[in-house]
Amino acid sequence: MQTITKKSIKKSWAGAIAEPAKEFPLTQLSIISGKIPDGLRGTLYRNGPARLERGGDVCDGLRQRVGHWFDGDGAILGVHFTDAGVTGVYRYVQTAEYQAETQADRFLYGVYGMHPPGSIWKRWGQKVKNTANTSVLALPDKLLALWEATNPYALDLQTLETKGLDDLGALDNRLPYSAHYKRDSQTGEIFNFGISIGSSIQLNLYKSDRTGKIIQKTAFKLNRYSIMHDFVLTQRYLVFFMPPMRMKMLSLLLGVTTFSESLLWEPQLGTQVLIFDRENLSLVSRGETDPWFNWHFGNGYEDKDGSVVLDMVRYGDFHQTNEYLREFASGETYTVPRGKLSQVRLNPRTGKVTAIEEVVNRICEFPVVQRSQVGQPWRYTYISLMPQRADIGKEWFSAIARFDYKTETLTEADLGENRYASEPIHAQDAQNPEQGWVLTVVYDGNCHSSEVWVFDSDRLDEEPVCKLGLPSVIPHSFHGTWNPA
Repeated sequence: MQTITKKSIKKSWAGAIAEPAKEFPLTQLSIISGKIPDGLRGTLYRNGPARLERGGDVCDGLRQRVGHWFDGDGAILGVHFTDAGVTGVYRYVQTAEYQAETQADRFLYGVYGMHPPGSIWKRWGQKVKNTANTSVLALPDKLLALWEATNPYALDLQTLETKGLDDLGALDNRLPYSAHYKRDSQTGEIFNFGISIGSSIQLNLYKSDRTGKIIQKTAFKLNRYSIMHDFVLTQRYLVFFMPPMRMKMLSLLLGVTTFSESLLWEPQLGTQVLIFDRENLSLVSRGETDPWFNWHFGNGYEDKDGSVVLDMVRYGDFHQTNEYLREFASGETYTVPRGKLSQVRLNPRTGKVTAIEEVVNRICEFPVVQRSQVGQPWRYTYISLMPQRADIGKEWFSAIARFDYKTETLTEADLGENRYASEPIHAQDAQNPEQGWVLTVVYDGNCHSSEVWVFDSDRLDEEPVCKLGLPSVIPHSFHGTWNPA
């Protein structure tokens, strides 16, 4: 962690994270402009780090700031679209660690980019904080707040009241459940994974039924630790890419380095390709390709010749993007994250990558597709975009866009000066299956407020069909989902 002192904010996006977010109860949302579509019925959920500091007043120099954006405490936004109107609710996930730190009014635990307080001798074996800050999984009877390293927390779907840790019927404290599940809309099956570090490093694979209960799991031993944040589901496979990384395990265990500082980028190792059968979770093939790093995939499927086709936001290395995300938590960035949307084709029987093509030559992130098309052939990938009109090394995403693989065109919605988008979420219209909507939470740095903007998915470059006001500022978040009514 770092102690911060009062300083001026350089960029308006930083206003959204300048202070801890304020919760609000279930509240009727006002319509700023436009009209709520008649067929938009369901709930938008979003999760992200909402508290990046604790401690004394900023003027006395004692306030503590997190060491990395990943370290912030998670809070969930729920926006319910009903026949009676739209309501919103925003609440912190009441993890045991969040409650303990709130009572103490200081940081007590280590996370991804920060040590626990105290001397190095006290760090050995200390508990890691469950930040519950990365994504959400909406199940029939609960909402799960997800992160990387341990069990998820369950919340009430309507009020977002925290119910407690959830083991999905098969997890123990040693088995992490990742933030990036994949749900097959045709079968209802939910797939996920987690990487555990113990006597060996294991990739744990999970298959759940539509209620979230784990019905099958297996573990695959890895030869080294690497960040695998996401994966691809196709009609027959689970596809993972393991970037060329290692961990300084001894220095991490001794508390000399944080988790983030312990990660080494070693491009000579190449990127490993791991492909598993989705029916029995067994390894199908293992290959190797050029070194790269990626956080997120858009989608994947198998074409007629059996090849797997997928897209992702691809980086040249890990440290570049990790450093940008570390800087982000301070409100000032200097590193340029050069992730570009790329399409990859591979042979699943051999694990060999046969083609890589950059399809969007713009800095972007958070690729998503329509929920019903996960693991199936798809045409559109939605992304968040860096602005072309500003110093991208010091900016945040202020546009969303749709890339059309059929016409190879990019349709962009630029939100305007000092307005910043969250990951674009596609929502299918309940009355017309041919109609779709794209929802994003917007921070307006011009007036220090947050709104929900609804776009027609076929007219992203036109004005939003509806803008809704939120009662308080929502900090920039990671991931969300649309849960149809």
